[in-house]
Amino acid sequence: MAQAPGWERPAMLPEELPPGVQVVTLPGGIRTLAYTQPSHTAPTPPAAAPPAQPIPAWAKTTALLAPTVGLGIGAASVGLSYAAPGLIAMSHALWSAAALIVAAVVAVPVLLRSGRRTTAPTQITQNITATGLFGRANGTINHR
Repeated sequence: MAQAPGWERPAMLPEELPPGVQVVTLPGGIRTLAYTQPSHTAPTPPAAAPPAQPIPAWAKTTALLAPTVGLGIGAASVGLSYAAPGLIAMSHALWSAAALIVAAVVAVPVLLRSGRRTTAPTQITQNITATGLFGRANGTINHR
């Protein structure tokens, strides 16, 4: 294959090649520069297990508290199931006491008022007189 004049490639020395670039021969016989991967790879050392780290204090505390809290909730639920009949009776007694207090607050003033009534209620009469459309009004109040 002939190249056009002025397009000749200058030859590169092997020292001028950047790392990872080599002169390779293609199947058609043409030699060219190409990026290559190293044919031999150094064996990597096996990944070492990371050193064991101590367990944080918060994790230990949480691990110890979890069964304690669970058992406490379980014991409380058993206790409430045994106490439920008594709690229901106590709530009925409290409602009865509240109703008794309300009845006393209403009944005591009613009884006190009924005991103070006299035989004849007080009567007030008013006599008002006025002369003319815009006249001054005069009146008297009589208590009997």
